[in-house]
Amino acid sequence: MDKVAIVTGGAKGIGLGSAQRLLEDGASVVVFDVDEKAIASAQEQFASYEDRFSGVKVDIAHEVEVKKAINEVGNRHGHIDYLVNSAGIQTYGTAEDTSEELWDRTFGVNVKAMFLTSKYAIPFMRKAKGGSIVNISSVQALSNQTNVLAYASSKGAVNALTRAIAVDYAPEQIRCNAVLPGCVDTPMIRATAESFAGERSVEDFLHEWGLTHPIGRMATIHEIGQLVGFLCSDKSSFITGASFVIDGGMTSRLPNKLS
Repeated sequence: MDKVAIVTGGAKGIGLGSAQRLLEDGASVVVFDVDEKAIASAQEQFASYEDRFSGVKVDIAHEVEVKKAINEVGNRHGHIDYLVNSAGIQTYGTAEDTSEELWDRTFGVNVKAMFLTSKYAIPFMRKAKGGSIVNISSVQALSNQTNVLAYASSKGAVNALTRAIAVDYAPEQIRCNAVLPGCVDTPMIRATAESFAGERSVEDFLHEWGLTHPIGRMATIHEIGQLVGFLCSDKSSFITGASFVIDGGMTSRLPNKLS
């Protein structure tokens, strides 16, 4: 039986790297994204995979769109094997200056969407006698910088959601794990760098960010994709409910001296 994967936010960034890994492993991949230009670019990039790759414009924070899109994929293929929840937004603010609207938007994309995609994909995984869900979280679920109240809170919720799905569906061989990256060279990170770089060039700013990792650089989307591919594959068949930190050692290092 051919493997079928859905990757949210799959037209760019970590989602794109994950989609490529799954395609290389032989799966048919459907990406959900709100960016039509990015979908078109991904379709061009993956043209060599012919009918094994497709993209659909979906706002994953809206249940009606999610249900329709997943049902179309599931009914077309008869089953779904992998769900990679990669779509997410980075937001900033403290407890005092985070608005209710920003909080709700952050949780809508970063958490509610993962619940919705899982809700509608799981019945099609059951038809396949099992499946794997991989949720992209963040090291900021464990320890975070300042001014990221809603974002860090949402990523903590992703880890809890991952564990809940894992224990509920383990008896049906449906696994669920979380991936917690540090800084990854993605369009989202580059947009953030443009906002904070000041007089420095974006490349210099990103280089400095990379040096916050003991390994001396940021991750690539393909390195994250390698881990996602492993967690989808049968090689990880006994792994569920786990959170995998992939941050070049960043969360393992304490400051050398206190200032």
